[in-house]
Amino acid sequence: MGCVQGKCCCGRYPSSSDGDNREPQEMERFTSHGRHFNTDTPLECVSVPSHKFRLEYSVLTQRGYYPEMPDKENQDCFMVRTQIQGNPDVHFFGVFDGHGQFGTQCSNFVKDRLVEILSSDATLFEDPVKAYNSAFLAVNDELHNSEIDDSMSGTTAITVLVIGDKLYVANVGDSRAVIGVKEGNRVCSDDLSYDQTPFRKDECERVKFCGARVLSVDQVEGIKDPGIQSWGDEETEGGDPPRLWVQNGMYPGTAFTRSVGDSTAEKIGVIAVPEVTMIQLTPNHPFFVVASDGVFEFLPSQTVVDMEQVISENMFNVSEAVHLVTRYGDPRDACSAIAGESYKLWLEHENRTDDITIIIVHIKDLSSVRIV
Repeated sequence: MGCVQGKCCCGRYPSSSDGDNREPQEMERFTSHGRHFNTDTPLECVSVPSHKFRLEYSVLTQRGYYPEMPDKENQDCFMVRTQIQGNPDVHFFGVFDGHGQFGTQCSNFVKDRLVEILSSDATLFEDPVKAYNSAFLAVNDELHNSEIDDSMSGTTAITVLVIGDKLYVANVGDSRAVIGVKEGNRVCSDDLSYDQTPFRKDECERVKFCGARVLSVDQVEGIKDPGIQSWGDEETEGGDPPRLWVQNGMYPGTAFTRSVGDSTAEKIGVIAVPEVTMIQLTPNHPFFVVASDGVFEFLPSQTVVDMEQVISENMFNVSEAVHLVTRYGDPRDACSAIAGESYKLWLEHENRTDDITIIIVHIKDLSSVRIV
């Protein structure tokens, strides 16, 4: 969720990223289409032998551009861990978007511990949803009890666990997972997660019940009427989104309703409980995408666009983002194209960019015949 100061009004101070226990070397260059990003990371491939298909994947992470803080770190990080618990059919993909003064430490702590907790859970294959919930709550408690000050810092997390021909998606916050779906000659998008922000009526009511004031910055500052508790949607009001505040203070100002860490915001309803969804893969699923909200800020995931709305020629909806993936046979090229477009759109709308992290996983050779 973009604003002048990022996800929380107390500010953001980013991190270095790694995944698969290594950090990609980033290289930037300009093309005729704007900024284009490449990585030296090789194309990775892992098999799912029980269903005789494979996953080809690539990752790109790009530090945001902050003109007033040119040395600010990339707070995004990611994790790819294959063969969880030594099982060749189980693989983990996650993106973690830190925020606050110690967001770097928070995102890296959660990245490492979450996958370790899942890897040691004996019930993971019997009940992945329960295991996911337990892992998020456990890592949240560990972060609270660690040496990291998470009182005003934390991280969102979007993760996908592949178990055979099923995806289990666990989301805390406003990063996102999307899967491509073949429909005739088209590839359409299907959201695998739903942003947890005050724009969602259910989330808004939940945090209010926990004691949060939900107001935009303009409302807090008296520019707009605080009595108006309708903020439209993220498309029209994303620049000044509704945020969470304590009753008698100007903090924490979070634009999300779930997070790992953020012990102060936890007192007004910000929780680490993930929303977990499951989808069974079919031959009509060519790929899935896991990305931080830096990607989706100006590539929103609406599959139905109001035809009367005038959209600038540089604005995409997520279906078009999905088509960018479809257009490239190599997920490395797709990562570069989407990150470059996201970066360009940030600079067209604001004087900075968010950190951008994206994992693209191509699903290869999945048969319609299920292996028993």
